[in-house]
Amino acid sequence: MPSREEFGSWLTGRGVPRDETSGTDSLGLPTSGPGSPARIGRRVVALVVDWAAAGAISYAFFSYDAGATLAIFFAMNLLLVSTVGTTLGHRLLGLQVRRLGVEGPHLVGFGRGAIRAVLVCLVIPAVVWDTDGRGLHDKAAGTVIVRR
Repeated sequence: MPSREEFGSWLTGRGVPRDETSGTDSLGLPTSGPGSPARIGRRVVALVVDWAAAGAISYAFFSYDAGATLAIFFAMNLLLVSTVGTTLGHRLLGLQVRRLGVEGPHLVGFGRGAIRAVLVCLVIPAVVWDTDGRGLHDKAAGTVIVRR
């Protein structure tokens, strides 16, 4: 069985190191303003908006079938995050999904978007996050949710 030490800082609860001179966090992102990591509250509200939109579409076409709702939610996440970097909820709350550590355009792309969408639909990876505030779905896809 793995020990707590093998998981490193993910479980130790240490604070996020910040570079006081540049105003960046351990991910190299600004600590506030546009481009800074999104807080959990906005992310949860965006998720609720996205699920409500998927539910409304499911209700309109399938009399609210749970499987159809999940499929619509998956398709919305895959297509919107992969192409424009935001879901409906992200857009309404001023958030954007970006590739981490990439200069220039931050487009997520289809492959990373697919990994992220599958893991968001599995729920557990999305509700477990590290000290940087990134869920396991974002870590696996190499993405981060930031403020626009």
